[in-house]
Amino acid sequence: MKKELKDTIVVELGEKLKEYPHFYLVDIAGLNAEQTSNLRRKCFKNEIKMVVVKNTLLHKAFEASDIDFAPLYDSLKGSTAVMFTQTANVPAKLLKEYKKEGIPALKAAYAEEGFFVGADKLEELVSIKSKNELIADVVALLQSPIKNVVSGLNAGGKIHGLLDAIAERNK
Repeated sequence: MKKELKDTIVVELGEKLKEYPHFYLVDIAGLNAEQTSNLRRKCFKNEIKMVVVKNTLLHKAFEASDIDFAPLYDSLKGSTAVMFTQTANVPAKLLKEYKKEGIPALKAAYAEEGFFVGADKLEELVSIKSKNELIADVVALLQSPIKNVVSGLNAGGKIHGLLDAIAERNK
C-alpha cells in the first residue's frame, strides 16, 4: 500500500472519530463472507458505520486525535473492525445477539466519553441509555404526579378532598 493511500485512510479515520461520538472495536476473525454481509446489513439498518481497518492505521488516527485513546492501544491486535455510531448502546445490543457464537467479539469501546476494554464490558455497554431513552424517563417521571391529580379529579373527587388526601399521604 502506498504511503499516500495510508495517509488518506488515517485522515478519513480521524474525521470519523470526530463525526461519531461513540465507536466499538470488534474482532471479526472467523466470519465467512455470508456472515460478514449479514453483519454489515444489520449495522446499516441500525445506523452503524462499520469499517474494517489495519490496526497500525487506526493507531495513527488515534495518535492524531485530540482525545487520548491510549487505553485502546492494547486492543489493536488481530483482525479489527470499527463500528461508529451516534447512539452509544446500539452496537452493544447488536453484538449481544452474536454473544452465543462469540463472533464478532467486542475488543473495546469508546462510549459516553469513557473507555470499555474487554468483552466482559458488553453488558455495561448494553445498559447505557440513549439520549431519547433518558428523555422518555424524565418525561414519565414528570407526568406521574400530574396523572395522579387528573385521575383523582376524573374519579369525581373535589379539589378540597384531593388536597386532603395529598396532605394525609405526606404525613
